[in-house]
Amino acid sequence: MYLLPNLITTAGLFAGFYAIVAATQGKFEIAAIAVFVAMVLDGLDGRVARITNTQSDFGAQYDSLADMASFGLAPALVMYEWSLQSLVEYGWHWGKLGWLSAFIYMACAALRLARFNTKASITSKSVFQGLPSPAAAAVLMGMVWMFYDQSIPGKDVSFLALIVTAGTGLLMVSNISYNSFKEVDFHNKVPFIGLLAVVLIFVFASIDPPKVLFSCFLIYALSGPVVSLIRKVRKRGQRSEQTKD
Repeated sequence: MYLLPNLITTAGLFAGFYAIVAATQGKFEIAAIAVFVAMVLDGLDGRVARITNTQSDFGAQYDSLADMASFGLAPALVMYEWSLQSLVEYGWHWGKLGWLSAFIYMACAALRLARFNTKASITSKSVFQGLPSPAAAAVLMGMVWMFYDQSIPGKDVSFLALIVTAGTGLLMVSNISYNSFKEVDFHNKVPFIGLLAVVLIFVFASIDPPKVLFSCFLIYALSGPVVSLIRKVRKRGQRSEQTKD
């Protein structure tokens, strides 16, 4: 059990827990930001462990449990407190659908993490099977942050929140492949225009962080089904051409 990487994991776990506390107090913008902070810390702990050569089975399991809290439980509860609970105004059955969709998201996050842990050693590192739980959490929290920033109450978009919550949950347990971007080599040299592009991305993101973050992660979440559909259409086209020949 190594201190440094597990300390970062604990900080990410605290951010997820704080998001839940903030949501119960109606501080939804802070809750969304806390989950994004947990995402940054989740990306750091693994890199720090590899750089310092402090990887351990304990750290891997602890990181997975922290991810369940920060990217499974926290987003589901924040979304429910912000929007889904207001569905009861349309009838008791809609109210049940509201908390059931939050539960579906949380359960799918747990299943996604369990599948990832059991298949991590036998699957390709270049792709993820199913939408990663941090990206799914970013879609939900980006939505909360964006609408809250626009002074749009959650009850006004409760049906949209219902669809997004259940949809991202199902994408996590799907067999759709997502690019992991782990093949990008940050040690190689890049042209000057590449560095300029990175600077412009940061400038663009700083103009309106809620909209930019939500848009980027929503595009990533939708890229999996779109790319998968395009591949299927191409395969069918190739098969039809082969049968004609």
